[in-house]
Amino acid sequence: MVKKRTSFAIIGLGVFGSTVALELARFGNRVIGIDLDERRVAQVSTQLHSAVILNGTDEMALREAGIDQYDVALVAIGREVEASILTVMNLKLLGVENIWAKASSKTHHRILSKLGANRVILPEQEMGRHIAQMLNNPVVQDYVSLGNGFSVVNIVVPEALSGRAVSDLGIGTKYDLRLLGLMRGTQFHGTDGSDTPTLEQDDKLIVLGKRPDLRRFGDGL
Repeated sequence: MVKKRTSFAIIGLGVFGSTVALELARFGNRVIGIDLDERRVAQVSTQLHSAVILNGTDEMALREAGIDQYDVALVAIGREVEASILTVMNLKLLGVENIWAKASSKTHHRILSKLGANRVILPEQEMGRHIAQMLNNPVVQDYVSLGNGFSVVNIVVPEALSGRAVSDLGIGTKYDLRLLGLMRGTQFHGTDGSDTPTLEQDDKLIVLGKRPDLRRFGDGL
């Protein structure tokens, strides 16, 4: 089954917005980039489906650009709080169903949430938590928070566990966790027992669980 491509409108092409726009385009999605700065628009114009010089606070201009026809809009205006708020309001008026917005502070976050943004993000804060998680435990190479206290972490197997069986780790017994799989280089191994190899140094375990259990597991490696 072919995955349906989603269309995205990215309003604000600073470092954050342009990075999101270019990555979404790289995945094959239809992306329009919008900014008042001609230079920023020019930098991404050849890599996006469309890029226009436009003021997000101008409802009519957004309508004429067809932003209401896009599946998702991301307001990546961070520092100019008033412009960010007005842009989200305009998107709501245009009937855009899925609106994400970047906030520059907790107050900004609350206002955007009250206006009806589906998801409000504080990139610096979220990245700070991400880095702290990895600094706190060097075996945790990466992680994704799933909400309700659950996360998926990517844990690097240390030299001390090389040659051990996955069952020796206590996942699902000693620790209330679930092993989703194991990556060795670019090869994925499942967890049904028939395809799980003996551990080697630098293998990556993909583990699901609550943060306290994941922390105890990481500390025990």
